[in-house]
Amino acid sequence: MLAPIRLQLSQDLPLPNFRTVKHVPFTPREMFDVVADVERYPEFLPLCEGLVVTQRAAGEGGVAELTATMTVGYKAITERFTTHVTLDPDAGLIRVRHRDGPFTHLENTWRFEAAGAGCDVNFAIDYAFRSAMLQLIVGAAFDKAVRSYTEAFEARARTLYGARAGA
Repeated sequence: MLAPIRLQLSQDLPLPNFRTVKHVPFTPREMFDVVADVERYPEFLPLCEGLVVTQRAAGEGGVAELTATMTVGYKAITERFTTHVTLDPDAGLIRVRHRDGPFTHLENTWRFEAAGAGCDVNFAIDYAFRSAMLQLIVGAAFDKAVRSYTEAFEARARTLYGARAGA
C-alpha cells in the first residue's frame, strides 16, 4: 500500500504575486471610484460570486475603512474570505489586507496617478493559500483572474463613463 502524499508549501518560497501598471483614459478619481465600489464586484469581476460589506468607518482626512467578505467560485469550489480595505481618495490609494479565509496572506494595493489624458493604474497583489491542495486546484484560475483585474476594472469604467480615446 502506498503512503498518501502530503503537500505542504514551504515558508521559504516566495509568495505568488502580480504587479502591473496600465494606462487608461479615465481620471484617477473615476478609476478610484470604480475600484472602491466593492458592492458591484459580483457584476463584473472574474470569480467573484458575491460581496458583503460588514463594517464601514469614516476616518480622518476623507480616508474610509471597511471590512468586506467576498465569495469566490471556481467550478465546484466556493470560498469566502474577509478583508480590511482602506480607501484614501485624496492619495488615490486603496489598500486591501487579509482578515480571514482560505489565505495565509493576501495584500493588494491600487494606486491611481494622473498621466497624460488619463491615469496610470498601479496594481500589486501578494497572496498565499492556506491549503496546498486549494493552491493546486484553484491557484492557476485565481492567478489568471488576478491578472485580468485591471482589464475588468477598465471595462467597468467604460460601462459607467463611456468609451474614451487615448488609452
